[in-house]
Amino acid sequence: MKFEPRISLVTLGVTDMARSRTFYEALGWRAGGPSNEHVTFFQGKGIVLGLFGHAALAEDAGVEAAPIPPFRGVSLAYNCRSEAEVDEAFGHALSCGAVAVKAPEKVFWGGYSGYFADPDGHLWEVAFNPFSPLDADGHMLVETPEAGA
Repeated sequence: MKFEPRISLVTLGVTDMARSRTFYEALGWRAGGPSNEHVTFFQGKGIVLGLFGHAALAEDAGVEAAPIPPFRGVSLAYNCRSEAEVDEAFGHALSCGAVAVKAPEKVFWGGYSGYFADPDGHLWEVAFNPFSPLDADGHMLVETPEAGA
């Protein structure tokens, strides 16, 4: 079997399921499927975002549930079609209870981006990348080398 380059599900460990579910629903995600008081699944375009208790996620993975560090070395990204759309999306996130980490600004690589944190400190980048356009469904497109090239 070949391991296909895709991500099906991103699961975030959270400390308060109700608070986190309320936050993500305010952002516009819709819970569905087998969601309950212990786990929440949000159907996105081509991906599912899951919320699971921080300690329960550690137990499921067989690792110690250490205190949540302020920086985890990971960010999720929401890419936009313009700088104005970045500002709008960033403002919406703040109105839903996100914490501004870095206000949107022009960045060294030629784009425009900012960062916010969800109620558990998970970082989200909101960005406009003029070098990686979005398709009609909002999926980011990056060029890949042709096979055999």
